[in-house]
Amino acid sequence: MIAIECSEADIEALDHERFNHSHPKVRRKMDALYVKAKGLKHREICRLCGISKQTLVTWLKQYNDGGIERLGQLNYKGQASKLTAYREQMTAYFTTHPPTSIAEAQNAIEQQTGLTRSPTQVREFLLRIGMKCR
Repeated sequence: MIAIECSEADIEALDHERFNHSHPKVRRKMDALYVKAKGLKHREICRLCGISKQTLVTWLKQYNDGGIERLGQLNYKGQASKLTAYREQMTAYFTTHPPTSIAEAQNAIEQQTGLTRSPTQVREFLLRIGMKCR
């Protein structure tokens, strides 16, 4: 069992961040550490938070290594979208030619960039560039 030492200030910060952090994965980390700081056993924490024991151990090590700041870091690298290179061009195009449907936006993206994307990817891209669905 990994022991952690939390000051009252850290416990208050964990309590605040478990509800207010912008990323849901970080909120889960903060919640697990908060209940750990309150004295729950690892098995109970894993059951309540819906995580594996290894995940909890990883998060506890992160906290011991760097405190709450380390828990707030997301190290997901992922693969960057090829549409990102065309962000400004497509934003300008869609500002002057707002699409009436995802299919229309999908066709416009293919014509402008040569990239074929699924409707879900097109919708996510439109949201990232500030467009809203009606």
